[in-house]
Amino acid sequence: MGAWQPLPEELPAEVRHFVEQLRLLKDRTGMSLVALGTRTAYSKSSWQRYLNASQPPPRQAVVALCRVAGVAGEETERFGVRWELAVRAWPREPVPPVPPVRVPAGGPVPGPVSGGEPAPGAEAAVPAAYVVPAARGRDGYEEDPTLPWWDLLDEESSRQPPASRTPRLLLYAALLAVVLLLAAVVGAVTLG
Repeated sequence: MGAWQPLPEELPAEVRHFVEQLRLLKDRTGMSLVALGTRTAYSKSSWQRYLNASQPPPRQAVVALCRVAGVAGEETERFGVRWELAVRAWPREPVPPVPPVRVPAGGPVPGPVSGGEPAPGAEAAVPAAYVVPAARGRDGYEEDPTLPWWDLLDEESSRQPPASRTPRLLLYAALLAVVLLLAAVVGAVTLG
């Protein structure tokens, strides 16, 4: 169970500590990575990347591992704090610069011919405004862990003062009441 490959020496202390604690938690389950993958929503290869510090795990993966390991309460919160510290310190690969876009001077931009293929000898030119550098890390994965939408709602609402949230909630409640009333009227008219 404890035959892990050594972590890279250049890892920040927060990341190293987090991954070591994650490995201990995984070992506590007594499961293989395949079994862990079937008990959580994350594949064996994802767990390999997370536990070898190749990629930061999403918060939900850490929560799923805690659940499978039978961890609850304060210990789960500690893993959440360790995750936040590790994600902030996780090494980022520099984003490669976007190559310059060649646009021919004095003429239309060569583009696809009727078949959708570029014209022979023409470069596919894209206006620079449409070129967006991919914010991807190793193996084409996003560098920042993906948070579920419900976590993003909590963050957004915590930034707003309670007074500014109340009118919006009242508006939603009023809209819901109108929709329910309208449905009741339509149902009464339809059923006679």
